[in-house]
Amino acid sequence: MQKSPGASPETAAAAAEVAEQFRSLVSAEDVGSIKQAQHLILGRLQDSNAVLTHFNEYSEQCFAEVSGDFASKTRLLKSMKDDLDHIFLKLRSMKSRLAATYPDAFPDGAMAEMMDQRPDLESPLD
Repeated sequence: MQKSPGASPETAAAAAEVAEQFRSLVSAEDVGSIKQAQHLILGRLQDSNAVLTHFNEYSEQCFAEVSGDFASKTRLLKSMKDDLDHIFLKLRSMKSRLAATYPDAFPDGAMAEMMDQRPDLESPLD
């Protein structure tokens, strides 16, 4: 411990006594076991960090490989949906023209049920 220039011998002795009392509160074995536990935890955390870093790099690589394919499949599905919407629109108009041209061909109320039986994919499920 460093002494200040104006410290008296009694103050130095009191400071030394207080420091010794603090040291005696915890045994050296307890401090050693705490240090050992901290080193063990540090090692486990470093191992976990290395595994997570490797996993992140692998995930990034997999995403890079799949993202292009995913984007092309998404574009294909959107195109198919647009085509199907167009087809169903044409079918609805053909059914309504048939019903207008041949009103006796369809019983009452059957045409309204037949007009569009596909589910609405835009609305959330109940």
